[in-house]
Amino acid sequence: VLVLALALVGCTSAFSPLRAVPRSRIARFAEEAAAPTPAPAKAEGEAAAPAEGEEAEAEAPPPPPPAPVMSKALPFMEAPAALDGTLAGDVGFDPLGFTELLPVDWLREAEMKHGRICMLAVTGFAATDMGFRLPGEMHQVASIAAHDMALKYGAMQQLFLWITVAEVVSAIGIFQMLDGSGRKPGDFGIDPLKLQGNEAKKADMQLKEITHARLAMLAFSGMVTQAVLTQGPFPYTA
Repeated sequence: VLVLALALVGCTSAFSPLRAVPRSRIARFAEEAAAPTPAPAKAEGEAAAPAEGEEAEAEAPPPPPPAPVMSKALPFMEAPAALDGTLAGDVGFDPLGFTELLPVDWLREAEMKHGRICMLAVTGFAATDMGFRLPGEMHQVASIAAHDMALKYGAMQQLFLWITVAEVVSAIGIFQMLDGSGRKPGDFGIDPLKLQGNEAKKADMQLKEITHARLAMLAFSGMVTQAVLTQGPFPYTA
């Protein structure tokens, strides 16, 4: 009978409800889970994190690059960086990019030299065919025949000698200019008539010289071509 009573008690205890956990403990567990995790303490000397506005300002995109400077002579092309307008007659014309390969001062020196030679050549070429000639048989020819006549009389050797002397003398000034002497391209200090009285007149004369020099280089090419084609006197129209 005792064993039967103990068995009945064990069976009824199996179906009894579990002991409830105190409500205060459940609430405490929920509050601990919902509470935010505190940020770790910063070490001494560590910079504080930037605020939201500062972070946006730091990540702002860089300003757009400046608009390119276009050439005055060729408005559809960018002006070369080396042609900044400091030289007389500079209109940003360099479609082949010579200023990216050679010093601008050297290029301007060459331009001035060839332009001055062509200004003299145009005058002499036209004057000869208009009848202004030196005495002597060798000078009594048209301009297009002067080269062959000079070879015949041996004048080309003398011409070559004097051109060599002039080139050597001018080369000294060019090398000094490229070394930073302050000399301007084409400036040999020759102004016997004092046409460059002040800076304004000097700038005006420099602009006129380079303009006429460029025109003379084109004009001489055209005059020689026309003279050979027509075999006629100046102005070589027939």
